[in-house]
Amino acid sequence: MLSFMEPTSPTLDAAFWITSVSIITLLVLSAFFSGSETALTAASRGKLRARADKGETGAARALKITEDNERLIGSVLLGNNLVNILAASLATAMFTRLFGESGVALATLVMTLLVLIFAEVLPKTYAITNAEAAAARVAPAIGVAVSAFSPIVAAVRWLVRGVLRVFGVKTDPDSQILAVREEIAGALYLGHSEGIVEKEDRDRILGALDLGERAVEEIMLHRSQIEMINAEDDPETILNQCLQSNYTRLPVYRDDPDNIIGVVHAKDLLRAMHKLVTVDELSRDALKTFDICDVAMKPYFVPETTTLDDQMRQFLRMRSHFALVVDEYGTLEGLITLEDILEEIVGEITDEFDPAADHPIRKSEDNQFLVDGAMTIRDLKRATDWNLPDDEANTIAGLVIHEAQMIPDVNQVFNFHGFRFEVVAKADNRITRLKIRKI
Repeated sequence: MLSFMEPTSPTLDAAFWITSVSIITLLVLSAFFSGSETALTAASRGKLRARADKGETGAARALKITEDNERLIGSVLLGNNLVNILAASLATAMFTRLFGESGVALATLVMTLLVLIFAEVLPKTYAITNAEAAAARVAPAIGVAVSAFSPIVAAVRWLVRGVLRVFGVKTDPDSQILAVREEIAGALYLGHSEGIVEKEDRDRILGALDLGERAVEEIMLHRSQIEMINAEDDPETILNQCLQSNYTRLPVYRDDPDNIIGVVHAKDLLRAMHKLVTVDELSRDALKTFDICDVAMKPYFVPETTTLDDQMRQFLRMRSHFALVVDEYGTLEGLITLEDILEEIVGEITDEFDPAADHPIRKSEDNQFLVDGAMTIRDLKRATDWNLPDDEANTIAGLVIHEAQMIPDVNQVFNFHGFRFEVVAKADNRITRLKIRKI
């Protein structure tokens, strides 16, 4: 009877210990693959680059591995699934040998708990907490695994893309899930919501990132607001206009405001006046002979569709700060300066010569916001953190006209995009003042 029971009796023989050690080893490998996947995918490439620049070879290796995320994830998942399935198979065999048929259910329960706690949650929690450091440490070993599994992963990738193509899904292995701009913007908005990043810092960085996405027509000074010099005016009138102007550079036109023949700089005008005083002994007769065109610079025209980033580069390359904006027909639309572009990054720049106008946005007695109609939607959003669309219009007045599909009258009220807009003042067909509140 004893000899009959021996084959089915649980015995702690060499096979038991070898299987147990093998299962533990496989669980450690599973934890390694699982943690490595989290560390390498969660690590910031910017921080890894900073570590690599300081001479950390592990970070440099991690950077190289993460260049092909599809290959990396395929290799790690292959290794992880391989060791998990092998560990489960060994555990099932061992528990079946120990407990008979009930060993299958017991092995499933035990291995699920062990894999979940020690091979998934624990290593992933550590990896996501110390992503860059963990990525640098595991990169060399993962690099070996990626190279070893490369043929199998390549075959799997080919098969997966073939299946996806059948369902009409096209994959681009070189594309990133998120562009760098979206990653930075998302991090800034998250940091601001958590109180880590100041609103002003967020707006400056986002303003610099947006320069390549925005055109000069969005921020230019409209032609209706441009102060110009008529070349046909008498020299004394021109001189008085330049002296009373708040601007350093003024466009000069002849006959028609669209016919810009030059741009006068205050310094050039001062030099000409100084010459008349010191050399020609300034008198009314000498002043009458003065020609503004003699000191005017050649005008610089740019298309309205030029991006702010390109225009800033052009300003720096040409050592110029002032450009006239024209449309596709060559008609004057407005003007733009280097200061206008810089204000998109750092906010409004004022000096002692800027006109002492009211702030374009202020609170009314009934706790609504009084806004200048010419204020850009972008400036209002930066001042209030409101979410208003700026795809169809550049200014607040333009947005109201676009949404209303009409030129509204004073005291008319409109509700759209979660806000209440009331027209307070108009000049001809132009909305000059609006009252806005969030609904």
